[in-house]
Amino acid sequence: MRSKAGLVLLAFAVFCTALSPLMRWYAFPRLAKIPAGQYQDMVLEARPATLIDYGTMKAKKVPKLTIVQTLKGNVGASDRIEKTAGRDVVVWDTLTYVSGPDGKMVSEIPERYIFDAHSQEPVHATGERVDGDPVRREGIEYKWPFLTEKRDYTYFDAQTRTSAPIHYKGTRTFHGLEVYYFEQTIPWTKVPLPKKMPVKGITAESVEKMGTTRWYTTKRMFWVDPVTGAPVNGQEIHKEELRGGDLLPGGGKVTAFAGHVKMRDDYVDSTVALVTSQRTLVLLLTSYLPWGLLIAGAALFALSLHVEARSRRPGAGAGSTAPDDLPDQDPDPRPSPAPA
Repeated sequence: MRSKAGLVLLAFAVFCTALSPLMRWYAFPRLAKIPAGQYQDMVLEARPATLIDYGTMKAKKVPKLTIVQTLKGNVGASDRIEKTAGRDVVVWDTLTYVSGPDGKMVSEIPERYIFDAHSQEPVHATGERVDGDPVRREGIEYKWPFLTEKRDYTYFDAQTRTSAPIHYKGTRTFHGLEVYYFEQTIPWTKVPLPKKMPVKGITAESVEKMGTTRWYTTKRMFWVDPVTGAPVNGQEIHKEELRGGDLLPGGGKVTAFAGHVKMRDDYVDSTVALVTSQRTLVLLLTSYLPWGLLIAGAALFALSLHVEARSRRPGAGAGSTAPDDLPDQDPDPRPSPAPA
Protein backbone atom coordinates (compact mmCIF):
# COMPACT_ATOMS: atom_id res chain seq x y z
CA MET A 1 0.00 0.00 0.00
CA ARG A 2 1.37 3.42 -0.92
CA SER A 3 2.50 5.79 1.83
CA LYS A 4 0.49 9.00 2.24
CA ALA A 5 3.68 10.90 3.03
CA GLY A 6 5.28 9.64 -0.19
CA LEU A 7 2.29 10.76 -2.26
CA VAL A 8 2.33 14.24 -0.67
CA LEU A 9 6.06 14.60 -1.35
CA LEU A 10 5.57 13.44 -4.94
CA ALA A 11 2.79 16.01 -5.44
CA PHE A 12 5.04 18.81 -4.17
CA ALA A 13 7.87 17.58 -6.40
CA VAL A 14 5.65 17.77 -9.50
CA PHE A 15 4.38 21.22 -8.46
CA CYS A 16 7.91 22.67 -8.01
CA THR A 17 9.17 21.13 -11.25
CA ALA A 18 6.22 22.49 -13.24
CA LEU A 19 6.51 25.94 -11.63
CA SER A 20 10.19 26.31 -12.56
CA PRO A 21 9.73 26.92 -16.35
CA LEU A 22 6.55 28.90 -15.73
CA MET A 23 8.49 31.34 -13.55
CA ARG A 24 11.06 31.93 -16.30
CA TRP A 25 8.92 31.89 -19.45
CA TYR A 26 5.52 33.04 -18.18
CA ALA A 27 5.97 35.15 -15.06
CA PHE A 28 9.17 36.94 -16.09
CA PRO A 29 7.81 38.61 -19.27
CA ARG A 30 4.72 39.74 -17.36
CA LEU A 31 6.43 41.00 -14.21
CA ALA A 32 9.70 42.49 -15.46
CA LYS A 33 8.54 45.77 -17.00
CA ILE A 34 9.53 49.41 -17.06
CA PRO A 35 7.06 51.36 -14.87
CA ALA A 36 4.87 53.70 -16.87
CA GLY A 37 5.37 56.61 -14.45
CA GLN A 38 9.16 56.44 -14.17
CA TYR A 39 11.08 59.70 -13.69
CA GLN A 40 14.84 59.95 -14.07
CA ASP A 41 17.45 62.61 -14.71
CA MET A 42 21.09 62.44 -15.74
CA VAL A 43 23.88 65.04 -15.83
CA LEU A 44 26.75 64.78 -18.29
CA GLU A 45 29.69 67.12 -18.77
CA ALA A 46 32.36 67.92 -21.35
CA ARG A 47 35.53 69.29 -19.72
CA PRO A 48 36.86 71.25 -21.59
CA ALA A 49 34.75 71.88 -24.69
CA THR A 50 34.68 73.95 -27.86
CA LEU A 51 31.60 76.13 -28.37
CA ILE A 52 30.52 78.61 -31.01
CA ASP A 53 30.21 82.28 -30.10
CA TYR A 54 27.18 83.46 -32.06
CA GLY A 55 28.28 87.08 -31.65
CA THR A 56 31.47 86.57 -33.63
CA MET A 57 30.50 83.27 -35.31
CA LYS A 58 33.82 81.80 -34.19
CA ALA A 59 34.62 78.77 -32.04
CA LYS A 60 36.09 79.28 -28.59
CA LYS A 61 37.36 77.06 -25.79
CA VAL A 62 35.22 76.87 -22.65
CA PRO A 63 36.07 75.09 -19.37
CA LYS A 64 32.83 73.13 -19.18
CA LEU A 65 29.64 72.33 -21.02
CA THR A 66 26.75 70.64 -19.17
CA ILE A 67 24.08 68.34 -20.61
CA VAL A 68 21.03 67.55 -18.49
CA GLN A 69 18.79 64.72 -19.68
CA THR A 70 15.41 64.33 -18.02
CA LEU A 71 13.08 61.42 -18.62
CA LYS A 72 9.46 61.45 -17.49
CA GLY A 73 6.91 58.68 -17.99
CA ASN A 74 3.61 59.91 -19.43
CA VAL A 75 1.03 57.61 -17.82
CA GLY A 76 -1.98 59.16 -19.56
CA ALA A 77 -0.44 58.77 -23.02
CA SER A 78 0.63 55.19 -22.35
CA ASP A 79 -2.89 54.26 -21.18
CA ARG A 80 -4.38 55.65 -24.41
CA ILE A 81 -1.90 53.84 -26.65
CA GLU A 82 -2.29 50.53 -24.78
CA LYS A 83 -5.97 50.40 -25.74
CA THR A 84 -5.07 49.90 -29.40
CA ALA A 85 -1.57 48.41 -29.07
CA GLY A 86 -2.76 45.36 -27.12
CA ARG A 87 0.31 45.32 -24.85
CA ASP A 88 1.91 47.26 -22.02
CA VAL A 89 3.39 50.46 -23.40
CA VAL A 90 5.67 53.10 -21.88
CA VAL A 91 5.77 56.69 -23.13
CA TRP A 92 8.85 58.70 -22.20
CA ASP A 93 8.85 62.46 -22.65
CA THR A 94 12.52 63.38 -22.58
CA LEU A 95 14.46 66.63 -22.75
CA THR A 96 18.15 67.10 -23.53
CA TYR A 97 19.18 70.54 -22.27
CA VAL A 98 22.68 71.80 -23.05
CA SER A 99 24.09 74.80 -21.19
CA GLY A 100 27.40 76.64 -21.42
CA PRO A 101 29.76 77.59 -18.58
CA ASP A 102 27.59 80.63 -17.79
CA GLY A 103 24.50 78.43 -17.39
CA LYS A 104 22.81 79.83 -20.49
CA MET A 105 21.03 77.53 -22.90
CA VAL A 106 23.01 76.25 -25.88
CA SER A 107 20.40 73.84 -27.24
CA GLU A 108 17.19 72.15 -26.11
CA ILE A 109 15.85 68.99 -27.78
CA PRO A 110 12.57 67.38 -26.59
CA GLU A 111 11.60 63.84 -27.57
CA ARG A 112 8.71 61.44 -27.17
CA TYR A 113 9.80 57.80 -27.14
CA ILE A 114 7.14 55.03 -27.16
CA PHE A 115 8.15 51.42 -26.52
CA ASP A 116 7.10 48.01 -25.20
CA ALA A 117 7.37 47.88 -21.40
CA HIS A 118 9.16 44.51 -21.36
CA SER A 119 11.05 44.07 -24.64
CA GLN A 120 11.93 47.78 -25.22
CA GLU A 121 10.90 47.40 -28.86
CA PRO A 122 9.54 50.66 -30.31
CA VAL A 123 5.76 51.03 -30.56
CA HIS A 124 4.73 53.26 -33.43
CA ALA A 125 1.91 55.62 -32.48
CA THR A 126 0.84 59.20 -32.97
CA GLY A 127 3.11 61.53 -31.03
CA GLU A 128 6.39 59.70 -31.66
CA ARG A 129 8.75 62.62 -32.39
CA VAL A 130 12.09 64.37 -31.94
CA ASP A 131 12.16 68.16 -31.50
CA GLY A 132 8.63 68.34 -32.87
CA ASP A 133 9.42 66.30 -36.00
CA PRO A 134 7.48 63.03 -36.45
CA VAL A 135 9.78 60.00 -36.52
CA ARG A 136 9.47 56.25 -36.83
CA ARG A 137 12.09 54.63 -34.63
CA GLU A 138 13.71 51.31 -35.37
CA GLY A 139 15.74 49.63 -32.67
CA ILE A 140 16.38 50.68 -29.10
CA GLU A 141 17.16 54.03 -27.47
CA TYR A 142 18.31 54.86 -23.93
CA LYS A 143 17.93 51.28 -22.66
CA TRP A 144 18.79 47.75 -23.78
CA PRO A 145 16.37 44.81 -23.31
CA PHE A 146 16.33 42.74 -20.14
CA LEU A 147 18.91 39.92 -20.41
CA THR A 148 21.01 41.76 -22.99
CA GLU A 149 22.84 39.46 -25.40
CA LYS A 150 26.43 39.57 -26.62
CA ARG A 151 25.56 40.86 -30.08
CA ASP A 152 25.04 44.04 -32.08
CA TYR A 153 21.78 45.96 -31.70
CA THR A 154 20.06 48.63 -33.77
CA TYR A 155 20.21 51.97 -31.98
CA PHE A 156 18.23 55.12 -32.82
CA ASP A 157 20.16 58.36 -33.18
CA ALA A 158 18.02 61.38 -32.30
CA GLN A 159 20.22 63.89 -34.15
CA THR A 160 20.04 62.17 -37.55
CA ARG A 161 16.55 60.69 -36.90
CA THR A 162 17.87 57.37 -38.23
CA SER A 163 18.89 53.99 -36.81
CA ALA A 164 22.24 52.25 -37.16
CA PRO A 165 24.03 49.27 -35.60
CA ILE A 166 25.65 49.69 -32.20
CA HIS A 167 28.37 47.08 -31.85
CA TYR A 168 29.09 44.74 -28.97
CA LYS A 169 32.79 45.12 -28.13
CA GLY A 170 33.25 42.72 -25.23
CA THR A 171 32.74 42.23 -21.51
CA ARG A 172 34.20 44.69 -19.02
CA THR A 173 34.18 45.20 -15.26
CA PHE A 174 32.77 48.56 -14.16
CA HIS A 175 32.45 49.51 -10.49
CA GLY A 176 32.37 45.84 -9.54
CA LEU A 177 29.71 44.90 -12.12
CA GLU A 178 30.26 42.69 -15.15
CA VAL A 179 28.95 44.77 -18.05
CA TYR A 180 28.78 44.62 -21.83
CA TYR A 181 30.53 47.40 -23.73
CA PHE A 182 28.93 48.82 -26.90
CA GLU A 183 30.13 51.38 -29.45
CA GLN A 184 28.43 53.26 -32.28
CA THR A 185 30.05 55.76 -34.64
CA ILE A 186 27.89 58.14 -36.63
CA PRO A 187 29.83 59.60 -39.59
CA TRP A 188 29.51 63.24 -40.58
CA THR A 189 25.83 63.71 -41.40
CA LYS A 190 23.72 66.75 -42.19
CA VAL A 191 21.17 67.18 -39.39
CA PRO A 192 18.36 69.66 -38.67
CA LEU A 193 19.06 72.72 -36.58
CA PRO A 194 17.34 72.82 -33.16
CA LYS A 195 13.93 74.48 -33.23
CA LYS A 196 15.00 76.61 -30.25
CA MET A 197 18.17 78.59 -30.88
CA PRO A 198 20.28 80.20 -28.14
CA VAL A 199 20.28 83.69 -29.66
CA LYS A 200 17.10 85.77 -29.58
CA GLY A 201 15.83 86.58 -33.05
CA ILE A 202 17.72 83.75 -34.74
CA THR A 203 15.60 80.76 -35.71
CA ALA A 204 16.33 77.49 -37.46
CA GLU A 205 14.30 78.71 -40.45
CA SER A 206 16.27 81.97 -40.78
CA VAL A 207 19.60 80.15 -40.60
CA GLU A 208 18.51 77.68 -43.27
CA LYS A 209 17.39 80.53 -45.53
CA MET A 210 20.93 81.89 -45.38
CA GLY A 211 22.15 78.57 -46.76
CA THR A 212 23.95 77.52 -43.57
CA THR A 213 23.69 73.86 -42.62
CA ARG A 214 24.46 71.88 -39.46
CA TRP A 215 26.60 68.73 -39.53
CA TYR A 216 27.27 66.22 -36.81
CA THR A 217 29.39 63.20 -35.94
CA THR A 218 29.81 61.21 -32.74
CA LYS A 219 31.36 58.13 -31.21
CA ARG A 220 28.83 56.76 -28.72
CA MET A 221 29.93 54.39 -25.91
CA PHE A 222 27.79 52.51 -23.39
CA TRP A 223 28.58 50.17 -20.50
CA VAL A 224 25.41 48.08 -20.11
CA ASP A 225 24.35 45.80 -17.26
CA PRO A 226 23.31 42.61 -19.12
CA VAL A 227 20.69 41.58 -16.53
CA THR A 228 18.56 44.75 -16.46
CA GLY A 229 19.68 46.19 -19.81
CA ALA A 230 20.36 49.54 -18.13
CA PRO A 231 23.47 51.53 -19.08
CA VAL A 232 25.58 52.22 -15.98
CA ASN A 233 27.85 54.58 -17.88
CA GLY A 234 27.66 56.48 -21.13
CA GLN A 235 30.06 58.71 -23.06
CA GLU A 236 30.20 60.48 -26.41
CA ILE A 237 33.02 62.04 -28.39
CA HIS A 238 30.78 64.60 -30.04
CA LYS A 239 31.33 67.23 -32.71
CA GLU A 240 29.00 69.62 -34.55
CA GLU A 241 29.75 72.13 -37.30
CA LEU A 242 27.91 74.91 -39.11
CA ARG A 243 28.84 74.96 -42.77
CA GLY A 244 28.48 77.40 -45.66
CA GLY A 245 25.89 80.08 -46.31
CA ASP A 246 25.82 83.81 -45.64
CA LEU A 247 25.94 83.34 -41.86
CA LEU A 248 29.62 82.36 -41.90
CA PRO A 249 32.41 84.68 -43.02
CA GLY A 250 33.75 83.45 -46.33
CA GLY A 251 31.16 80.67 -46.47
CA GLY A 252 33.42 78.21 -44.65
CA LYS A 253 32.70 76.13 -41.58
CA VAL A 254 32.92 76.59 -37.84
CA THR A 255 32.78 74.19 -34.89
CA ALA A 256 29.46 74.67 -33.10
CA PHE A 257 30.29 72.22 -30.33
CA ALA A 258 33.01 69.65 -29.69
CA GLY A 259 33.92 67.71 -26.59
CA HIS A 260 34.18 64.38 -24.82
CA VAL A 261 30.88 64.07 -22.96
CA LYS A 262 30.90 61.92 -19.79
CA MET A 263 28.42 61.13 -17.04
CA ARG A 264 29.14 63.07 -13.88
CA ASP A 265 30.70 60.89 -11.18
CA ASP A 266 27.88 61.25 -8.66
CA TYR A 267 25.34 60.16 -11.27
CA VAL A 268 27.50 57.16 -12.18
CA ASP A 269 27.53 56.10 -8.51
CA SER A 270 23.76 56.50 -8.08
CA THR A 271 23.06 54.65 -11.35
CA VAL A 272 25.27 51.71 -10.34
CA ALA A 273 23.53 51.52 -6.94
CA LEU A 274 20.06 51.56 -8.56
CA VAL A 275 20.97 48.94 -11.17
CA THR A 276 22.54 46.68 -8.53
CA SER A 277 19.27 46.60 -6.57
CA GLN A 278 17.12 46.08 -9.66
CA ARG A 279 19.23 43.24 -11.09
CA THR A 280 18.49 41.16 -7.98
CA LEU A 281 14.77 41.26 -8.80
CA VAL A 282 15.38 40.22 -12.41
CA LEU A 283 17.71 37.39 -11.37
CA LEU A 284 15.07 36.21 -8.89
CA LEU A 285 12.63 35.63 -11.76
CA THR A 286 15.11 34.33 -14.34
CA SER A 287 17.59 32.32 -12.31
CA TYR A 288 17.22 32.02 -8.54
CA LEU A 289 13.58 30.90 -8.41
CA PRO A 290 13.53 28.68 -11.55
CA TRP A 291 16.69 26.80 -10.57
CA GLY A 292 15.73 26.72 -6.90
CA LEU A 293 12.33 25.23 -7.72
CA LEU A 294 13.89 22.69 -10.07
CA ILE A 295 16.39 21.56 -7.44
CA ALA A 296 13.67 21.45 -4.79
CA GLY A 297 11.49 19.33 -7.11
CA ALA A 298 14.32 16.86 -7.68
CA ALA A 299 15.03 16.64 -3.94
CA LEU A 300 11.36 16.12 -3.09
CA PHE A 301 11.05 13.43 -5.77
CA ALA A 302 14.06 11.55 -4.37
CA LEU A 303 12.66 11.86 -0.83
CA SER A 304 9.26 10.55 -1.96
CA LEU A 305 10.94 7.47 -3.50
CA HIS A 306 12.83 6.89 -0.27
CA VAL A 307 9.66 7.13 1.86
CA GLU A 308 7.78 4.84 -0.51
CA ALA A 309 10.56 2.26 -0.43
CA ARG A 310 10.56 2.22 3.36
CA SER A 311 6.79 1.79 3.48
CA ARG A 312 6.97 -1.28 1.19
CA ARG A 313 9.69 -3.07 3.21
CA PRO A 314 8.36 -6.25 5.00
CA GLY A 315 7.77 -5.64 8.70
CA ALA A 316 10.12 -7.25 11.15
CA GLY A 317 7.45 -7.57 13.90
CA ALA A 318 7.64 -6.10 17.33
CA GLY A 319 10.32 -8.37 18.77
CA SER A 320 8.19 -11.60 18.84
CA THR A 321 9.98 -14.92 18.64
CA ALA A 322 9.06 -17.69 16.24
CA PRO A 323 7.80 -20.97 17.85
CA ASP A 324 10.63 -23.03 16.34
CA ASP A 325 13.12 -20.81 18.07
CA LEU A 326 11.74 -21.43 21.57
CA PRO A 327 14.29 -23.21 23.75
CA ASP A 328 13.62 -26.86 24.71
CA GLN A 329 11.90 -27.08 28.09
CA ASP A 330 13.03 -29.54 30.70
CA PRO A 331 10.53 -32.25 31.65
CA ASP A 332 8.96 -32.24 35.04
CA PRO A 333 11.92 -32.28 37.43
CA ARG A 334 10.05 -34.46 39.91
CA PRO A 335 11.23 -38.14 39.82
CA SER A 336 8.92 -40.66 38.27
CA PRO A 337 7.32 -43.07 40.73
CA ALA A 338 9.06 -46.43 41.13
CA PRO A 339 7.33 -49.33 39.44
CA ALA A 340 5.31 -51.57 41.64
